[in-house]
Amino acid sequence: MVSAGIDPAQSSAREAWQLLGIMSEFVEATERLNQIRPAVSIFGSARMPAGHPYYELAERIARLLSDAGFAVISGGGPGIMEAANKGAHFGRSPAVGLNIELPREQFGNTYQDISLSFRHFFARKVTFIRFATAYVVMPGGFGTLDELTEALTLVQTEKIRRLPVILVHEPFWRGLVDWFRDRLVAEGMISPGDIDLVQTLNEPEAVVEAIFRYYEKGGFTPTPADRERTFLNL
Repeated sequence: MVSAGIDPAQSSAREAWQLLGIMSEFVEATERLNQIRPAVSIFGSARMPAGHPYYELAERIARLLSDAGFAVISGGGPGIMEAANKGAHFGRSPAVGLNIELPREQFGNTYQDISLSFRHFFARKVTFIRFATAYVVMPGGFGTLDELTEALTLVQTEKIRRLPVILVHEPFWRGLVDWFRDRLVAEGMISPGDIDLVQTLNEPEAVVEAIFRYYEKGGFTPTPADRERTFLNL
C-alpha cells in the first residue's frame, strides 16, 4: 500500500537517478584509476592531527610504498587519510583521494594527485577494493573497522582475490585480534584459518616487505581465474 502524498512515479524516478549516480561514480573511478596499479589502500582515523605518532607512522608507510612503486589510495580527508596522501605525494607514485560528502569531519586534504568525489559510500568502498593490491589499516574508528571487516568478508567468501590485509601498530589492534581468536574462532563463528587473513606489523619497512613477499611468486596482476570468480571483475 502506497502512503498518502507519495507519488509512485516520482519515487521510481528518484531511485533511478540515484542508481545512475552510483553508476556514474563507478565509471569515473574506472576511467581515472585504471592505470595506477599496483596500488595500496590505507585506512585510519580522520581525527589524528599532524604530529601524532599514528599520523607520522602512516606518512612514513605511504612514502615508502610510493617510492617502491605503489600508488597510495586514501579517503582523501584529514588525519590518517591526509598522512597517507602526504607521504605518497612527496614520493614517486601518485597519491589518490577518494573523497566522500559527509556532514562533518570530511574535507579534502591538499596532497591528492588524483582526487575523486563520491556521494555514495557503496561506490567509494568498491573503488577502495577494486584497485587495491593490499590493505593497510591504521588505528581508527567505526569507518576504519567497517573497511577492515568488509575486506575480510570479501576475501573469506572469495568474492575478491586474496590480498594482504595488514594491521599497523600491534598494541592498538591486540584486543580485537584476541577477540577474533577467543570468541569468533572458539565459538565457531569463523574458521581457525581465517585468522591468517590478517597480519599485524609495527614497522613501516616491514609493511612494504610483507606486500612484496606476498606477491613475489605470482606478481601483482590478477590472473584470468581471479577475474572470472570475483564480483568486481578485477
